[in-house]
Amino acid sequence: MPATITLIDDLAENECRQFDLPDTTFGGFVVRHRGQVYAYHNVCPHLGIALNWLPDQFMDADRCFIQCVNHHALFTVDDGHCITGPCAGDNLTPLTVERQDGMLLIHVG
Repeated sequence: MPATITLIDDLAENECRQFDLPDTTFGGFVVRHRGQVYAYHNVCPHLGIALNWLPDQFMDADRCFIQCVNHHALFTVDDGHCITGPCAGDNLTPLTVERQDGMLLIHVG
């Protein structure tokens, strides 16, 4: 059954915010990068575990890539493609994001 998660559209550049998703263990997260907002399931394709240890912490030290803290895999923000690490060549699972009246609507399912 499709669901929509609603978040306030107040993310700063390269800021992330995680959120709960129905029927998932690790939920999802959004990130603003180069003026665009992207959303992904919070699951590393390597081991099926959460990408982060601390709330809302998904970016590498330079705030250029999404990083899995477990194995330091790096993912491009705009398409979730893994460019280095044990899951190189794999992708994060994207979620559809829509902006509406100052809100982010994340469509699931």
